[in-house]
Amino acid sequence: MRLFVAVYPPRLAVDDLTAQVARLRVGAASVAGINVRLADPTHAHLTLAFLGDVEEGRLVEVESALGLAAETFRDGRDSSPRLRLGGGGSFGRGRFTVLWVDVQGDVLALATLARLIRFGLRRARLPHDEKPFRAHLTVARPGDRIDRADVLADREALHDYLGPEWPATELVLVRSHPGPHPTYHRLAAWPL
Repeated sequence: MRLFVAVYPPRLAVDDLTAQVARLRVGAASVAGINVRLADPTHAHLTLAFLGDVEEGRLVEVESALGLAAETFRDGRDSSPRLRLGGGGSFGRGRFTVLWVDVQGDVLALATLARLIRFGLRRARLPHDEKPFRAHLTVARPGDRIDRADVLADREALHDYLGPEWPATELVLVRSHPGPHPTYHRLAAWPL
Protein backbone atom coordinates (compact mmCIF):
# COMPACT_ATOMS: atom_id res chain seq x y z
CA MET A 1 0.00 0.00 0.00
CA ARG A 2 1.20 3.51 -0.88
CA LEU A 3 1.52 5.72 2.22
CA PHE A 4 2.39 9.25 3.24
CA VAL A 5 2.24 11.31 6.44
CA ALA A 6 0.59 14.72 6.42
CA VAL A 7 -0.90 17.67 8.22
CA TYR A 8 -4.21 18.88 6.81
CA PRO A 9 -5.14 22.57 6.89
CA PRO A 10 -8.66 23.32 8.13
CA ARG A 11 -11.56 24.10 5.79
CA LEU A 12 -11.25 27.87 6.42
CA ALA A 13 -7.65 27.91 5.13
CA VAL A 14 -8.45 25.64 2.17
CA ASP A 15 -11.48 27.74 1.17
CA ASP A 16 -9.41 30.93 1.34
CA LEU A 17 -6.68 29.39 -0.83
CA THR A 18 -9.27 28.03 -3.29
CA ALA A 19 -10.67 31.54 -3.74
CA GLN A 20 -7.13 32.82 -4.40
CA VAL A 21 -6.43 30.07 -6.96
CA ALA A 22 -9.67 30.93 -8.79
CA ARG A 23 -8.22 34.44 -9.38
CA LEU A 24 -4.97 33.07 -10.81
CA ARG A 25 -4.32 32.46 -14.50
CA VAL A 26 -4.30 28.70 -13.88
CA GLY A 27 -7.77 29.13 -12.40
CA ALA A 28 -8.98 31.01 -15.47
CA ALA A 29 -7.32 28.44 -17.74
CA SER A 30 -9.15 25.66 -15.92
CA VAL A 31 -12.49 27.44 -16.34
CA ALA A 32 -11.67 27.81 -20.05
CA GLY A 33 -11.26 24.03 -20.30
CA ILE A 34 -7.46 23.80 -20.25
CA ASN A 35 -6.29 20.90 -18.10
CA VAL A 36 -3.86 22.70 -15.80
CA ARG A 37 -4.36 19.94 -13.23
CA LEU A 38 -5.57 22.07 -10.35
CA ALA A 39 -5.09 20.34 -7.02
CA ASP A 40 -8.36 19.09 -5.56
CA PRO A 41 -9.05 21.26 -2.48
CA THR A 42 -10.59 18.30 -0.65
CA HIS A 43 -7.16 16.64 -0.69
CA ALA A 44 -5.10 19.72 0.30
CA HIS A 45 -2.34 18.62 2.67
CA LEU A 46 1.24 19.28 3.75
CA THR A 47 3.32 16.14 3.24
CA LEU A 48 5.79 15.54 6.08
CA ALA A 49 7.07 12.18 4.84
CA PHE A 50 6.38 10.00 1.81
CA LEU A 51 6.79 6.29 2.49
CA GLY A 52 5.79 4.95 -0.90
CA ASP A 53 4.84 1.29 -1.11
CA VAL A 54 4.76 -0.48 2.26
CA GLU A 55 3.72 -4.08 2.87
CA GLU A 56 0.37 -4.23 4.65
CA GLY A 57 1.90 -6.42 7.35
CA ARG A 58 4.17 -3.53 8.39
CA LEU A 59 1.32 -1.09 9.05
CA VAL A 60 1.57 -1.65 12.82
CA GLU A 61 5.27 -0.69 12.70
CA VAL A 62 4.44 2.46 10.72
CA GLU A 63 1.74 3.45 13.20
CA SER A 64 4.06 2.79 16.13
CA ALA A 65 6.83 4.97 14.65
CA LEU A 66 4.39 7.79 13.91
CA GLY A 67 2.74 7.58 17.32
CA LEU A 68 6.13 7.87 19.03
CA ALA A 69 7.13 10.80 16.79
CA ALA A 70 3.89 12.64 17.62
CA GLU A 71 4.28 11.95 21.35
CA THR A 72 7.91 13.12 21.35
CA PHE A 73 6.89 16.25 19.44
CA ARG A 74 4.11 17.08 21.93
CA ASP A 75 6.40 16.68 24.95
CA GLY A 76 7.42 20.11 26.18
CA ARG A 77 5.08 22.02 23.85
CA ASP A 78 2.35 24.24 25.23
CA SER A 79 0.28 24.25 22.05
CA SER A 80 0.00 23.05 18.47
CA PRO A 81 2.13 24.83 15.84
CA ARG A 82 0.38 27.86 14.33
CA LEU A 83 0.63 27.93 10.53
CA ARG A 84 -0.74 29.82 7.57
CA LEU A 85 -0.55 29.42 3.82
CA GLY A 86 1.11 32.35 2.13
CA GLY A 87 3.65 33.21 -0.49
CA GLY A 88 4.47 30.64 -3.10
CA GLY A 89 6.36 29.76 -6.18
CA SER A 90 6.94 27.07 -8.77
CA PHE A 91 9.10 23.99 -9.13
CA GLY A 92 10.35 22.52 -12.36
CA ARG A 93 10.16 23.71 -15.95
CA GLY A 94 8.17 22.91 -19.05
CA ARG A 95 5.86 19.96 -18.69
CA PHE A 96 7.11 19.37 -15.13
CA THR A 97 6.05 22.77 -13.79
CA VAL A 98 4.33 22.71 -10.40
CA LEU A 99 2.75 25.79 -8.79
CA TRP A 100 2.73 25.77 -4.97
CA VAL A 101 1.85 27.89 -1.97
CA ASP A 102 4.30 28.30 0.88
CA VAL A 103 3.74 27.65 4.58
CA GLN A 104 4.44 30.37 7.13
CA GLY A 105 4.32 30.58 10.89
CA ASP A 106 5.85 27.89 13.10
CA VAL A 107 7.56 26.15 10.19
CA LEU A 108 10.55 25.20 12.37
CA ALA A 109 8.22 23.11 14.54
CA LEU A 110 6.86 21.44 11.41
CA ALA A 111 10.42 20.69 10.25
CA THR A 112 11.20 19.22 13.68
CA LEU A 113 8.12 16.99 13.41
CA ALA A 114 9.21 15.86 9.93
CA ARG A 115 12.68 15.00 11.30
CA LEU A 116 11.16 13.01 14.19
CA ILE A 117 8.94 11.10 11.77
CA ARG A 118 11.81 10.27 9.43
CA PHE A 119 14.05 9.26 12.33
CA GLY A 120 11.37 6.85 13.59
CA LEU A 121 10.80 5.40 10.13
CA ARG A 122 14.53 4.97 9.59
CA ARG A 123 14.98 3.32 13.02
CA ALA A 124 12.18 0.85 12.17
CA ARG A 125 13.80 0.23 8.75
CA LEU A 126 10.69 1.45 6.99
CA PRO A 127 10.89 2.97 3.52
CA HIS A 128 10.62 6.74 3.13
CA ASP A 129 11.70 9.50 0.79
CA GLU A 130 15.03 11.04 1.77
CA LYS A 131 14.38 14.38 0.02
CA PRO A 132 14.87 17.38 2.30
CA PHE A 133 11.64 18.56 3.90
CA ARG A 134 10.17 21.66 2.23
CA ALA A 135 6.85 22.81 3.68
CA HIS A 136 4.50 23.61 0.79
CA LEU A 137 1.09 22.80 -0.61
CA THR A 138 0.69 22.03 -4.33
CA VAL A 139 -1.82 24.30 -6.09
CA ALA A 140 -1.57 23.07 -9.69
CA ARG A 141 0.55 21.07 -12.11
CA PRO A 142 0.13 23.18 -15.23
CA GLY A 143 3.16 21.71 -16.96
CA ASP A 144 3.52 23.43 -20.32
CA ARG A 145 -0.25 23.74 -20.88
CA ILE A 146 -0.12 27.51 -20.24
CA ASP A 147 2.53 30.08 -21.16
CA ARG A 148 5.56 30.48 -18.90
CA ALA A 149 4.57 34.15 -18.51
CA ASP A 150 1.24 33.04 -16.99
CA VAL A 151 3.03 30.76 -14.53
CA LEU A 152 5.35 33.63 -13.56
CA ALA A 153 2.36 35.97 -13.09
CA ASP A 154 0.66 33.38 -10.88
CA ARG A 155 3.85 32.90 -8.89
CA GLU A 156 3.99 36.65 -8.32
CA ALA A 157 0.32 36.72 -7.26
CA LEU A 158 0.97 33.89 -4.79
CA HIS A 159 3.98 35.81 -3.46
CA ASP A 160 1.52 38.44 -2.17
CA TYR A 161 -1.03 35.92 -0.83
CA LEU A 162 -1.48 35.43 2.93
CA GLY A 163 -4.18 33.12 4.22
CA PRO A 164 -5.68 32.83 7.70
CA GLU A 165 -3.67 31.40 10.60
CA TRP A 166 -4.57 27.95 11.94
CA PRO A 167 -3.27 25.40 14.44
CA ALA A 168 -1.79 22.13 13.15
CA THR A 169 -3.57 19.84 15.61
CA GLU A 170 -3.26 16.42 13.98
CA LEU A 171 -0.71 14.18 12.27
CA VAL A 172 -2.34 11.84 9.73
CA LEU A 173 -1.21 8.61 8.07
CA VAL A 174 -2.74 8.45 4.60
CA ARG A 175 -3.07 5.70 2.02
CA SER A 176 -3.13 7.02 -1.52
CA HIS A 177 -4.42 5.47 -4.70
CA PRO A 178 -2.75 7.39 -7.57
CA GLY A 179 -4.18 7.80 -11.03
CA PRO A 180 -6.14 10.32 -13.06
CA HIS A 181 -8.56 10.71 -10.12
CA PRO A 182 -6.45 9.93 -7.03
CA THR A 183 -8.13 8.98 -3.78
CA TYR A 184 -6.84 9.29 -0.24
CA HIS A 185 -7.87 7.29 2.84
CA ARG A 186 -6.98 8.37 6.37
CA LEU A 187 -5.67 5.29 8.17
CA ALA A 188 -4.70 6.76 11.55
CA ALA A 189 -4.19 10.10 13.28
CA TRP A 190 -2.35 11.45 16.34
CA PRO A 191 -2.86 14.74 18.17
CA LEU A 192 -0.18 17.42 18.00
